[in-house]
Amino acid sequence: MAGLLNISEPNANNHTNTILNNKNVSYDSLATFATDATNTKQQTASKHSREQIAQLFDLPLMDLLLQAQTIHRQHFTANEVQISTLLSIKTGNCPEDCGYCSQSGHHRDTTKLQAEKRIEVDKVIAAAKRAKATGSSRFCMGAAWKHPSAKDMPYVVELVKEVKALGLETCMTLGMLDTDQAAQLADAGLDYYNHNLDTSRSYYEQVVSTRSYDERLDTIANVRNSGINVCSGNIVGMGESRDDRIDWVHELLKMPKAPESIPVNLLVPIQGTPIGDKVLAEGQLPVLEWIRTIAVTRICCPSSYVRLSAGRESLSDSEQALAFMAGANSFFYGDKLLTTGNASQSGDDRLMRELGLTKQFAAPRAPKQVPVLDAMSGHQSQVVLAE
Repeated sequence: MAGLLNISEPNANNHTNTILNNKNVSYDSLATFATDATNTKQQTASKHSREQIAQLFDLPLMDLLLQAQTIHRQHFTANEVQISTLLSIKTGNCPEDCGYCSQSGHHRDTTKLQAEKRIEVDKVIAAAKRAKATGSSRFCMGAAWKHPSAKDMPYVVELVKEVKALGLETCMTLGMLDTDQAAQLADAGLDYYNHNLDTSRSYYEQVVSTRSYDERLDTIANVRNSGINVCSGNIVGMGESRDDRIDWVHELLKMPKAPESIPVNLLVPIQGTPIGDKVLAEGQLPVLEWIRTIAVTRICCPSSYVRLSAGRESLSDSEQALAFMAGANSFFYGDKLLTTGNASQSGDDRLMRELGLTKQFAAPRAPKQVPVLDAMSGHQSQVVLAE
């Protein structure tokens, strides 16, 4: 099956040592081995069918983790993690009715979340400076909007420019974007835009009704076409089936290119939200199923960052170690994720030392622009090139 490693066979490194330690080896043997290694790597990067994704989910867990970690090391530096900090720049009273979210205006009478207006630019920059000082390489900003309004765009553009000036990568999640809004953010140099699919197409109507699945895909396409890196993930544990998790991974592979960053969230059930109340009453998804989802995502999207997001604060050190073994190589720093709790930063630092994990340095994206001259007016402007 494409993309799967036979764990009963010797691994590539052992095979390499066997060949190189044999003084009688021919150049043809070395060339054959190099070709085989290249073909193996290309196989892992090929798109899996839905049937193959389902078979991955059914593997014994240790076999699945071994495959995921092997593929991870083919595409990323071993034991290196990308660290982000997330700040809510506008909290609560969102017009969307997402059944898991305390920020929805539809649930404010039961969640009692206090809405807040936009945070001033200088306060956001101060938070970004603190994030950089503690080791984050990416600063993510989220606003509880269905979509940014025209009056919001100068504000978010300024934030992107100011945060990038600090040497940090930037990410935003602001709801839906049209092509013009995506172009404005690309022109400002935004590195990543987050817009999660949340779940499968078939289960989606159980989660939200105020925005369609195709509208989510349209925003992702607008982001991709503008040249901004896509960040798009899911939330497991909302009452969906394993088939839904399989379909979500398959949906990522239907895209022209898999998202560069994939958050795999475990639902933090919030009392007062429809889905939160249901999960609190019926029981939460086992952590090992979340880890399976992370591993399958890593195998199917080998070049993407796979991020531990919501739900991490409830994990033991051993469970987090398994998640990193499954191919997760990004997580959020800080004691809070928008409105829910997160693992403590001191605890994260201790765990990274114990696991031997190192922090990745920031690599902000420079906006790709070319000058365009209007032949009629003589006006020169800049056009952002999509990757």
